[in-house]
Amino acid sequence: MERIFTCTGIHALAYHEFEPLPLKPNQVRIKAEFGAAKHGTEMSFYHGYAIQRGAYDNQMGVFMRDTPANRYPFHVGNMVVGHVIETGQNVTRLKKGDRVLAYSGFATSTVVDNASCWILPDDTPWQSAVCIDPADFAFSAIRDGNVRIGDGVAVFSLGAIGLMAVQLLQLAGAYPIIAVDPIAQRRDLASQFGASHTLDPLTCDAGVEIRKATQGRGADVVIEYSGTRQAMQDALRGVAFGGTVVAGAFPPPYAAGLDLGAESHMNRPNLIFTRACSDPNRDYPRWDNDRIYACCYRLILQGKIQGEKVVSPVVGFDELLSAYPRIADDPASTLKLGVRY
Repeated sequence: MERIFTCTGIHALAYHEFEPLPLKPNQVRIKAEFGAAKHGTEMSFYHGYAIQRGAYDNQMGVFMRDTPANRYPFHVGNMVVGHVIETGQNVTRLKKGDRVLAYSGFATSTVVDNASCWILPDDTPWQSAVCIDPADFAFSAIRDGNVRIGDGVAVFSLGAIGLMAVQLLQLAGAYPIIAVDPIAQRRDLASQFGASHTLDPLTCDAGVEIRKATQGRGADVVIEYSGTRQAMQDALRGVAFGGTVVAGAFPPPYAAGLDLGAESHMNRPNLIFTRACSDPNRDYPRWDNDRIYACCYRLILQGKIQGEKVVSPVVGFDELLSAYPRIADDPASTLKLGVRY
């Protein structure tokens, strides 16, 4: 029997045993060795606010408020690194023993279509590999924000996506790169990854400090991933006249008091929402999610974006009942939860 770890309801977690199913012709079975969580999306189900919006209607493009969205059990966990232990009869690009990366919840083994696997060289750190997601979301946010070489960019929230964004912004030639987060350890990592300035928004007026760091202009682009009212307000205060605020979080409803007059009225910024996997991409058909993945994967293999310091802590699969809730309860101790099987 294999085991899987799921969210069975709001703040409810459990292990379940399952019998492995036979493979379809194009599938492979992966024995999990390492994995990682996707904090933002998973927290929306762990806390329950994702289902409160109702079920999403893909054709209409709206959440149907009168249609219940029962997504439990929800398979927490996002990526897996392991070795192929079985292949379907039509699989030719992979063989038993190949080291691969794939999307998967936390489970001791997983079955996926062979075409959805990335083949991993032995010298690629698993922590960097599992950061392909969030790297794709950071990559998309930077492209959607139309960041150009020399632009001043502020990044709010230095979780995994924010720290990937800092690394990618350095590669893109942005300057200054202003990293904003109340957690000191995350600000320290942002500095190591190329941020020229770091700010604690709890001890300063972040919008004003962003303007000071850009000779009074304000940031050309602000990337906001915290999903909090105060961060969005600070982003609107700190963005330049005619600049762009890129909203990438998947938050619950903003708290009351967001002021869309004030600086927004005076400086007329653009507000762009970004989500890498919402094809068609803004630059479709030249750009789609597959091309974003390909770029991020290449940068990971080249060591130009790194996840070894981002995936923290790393716990055993059997420790998840106590370790997983700390994502919500103690965010300072959990940057991107990794799992060792």
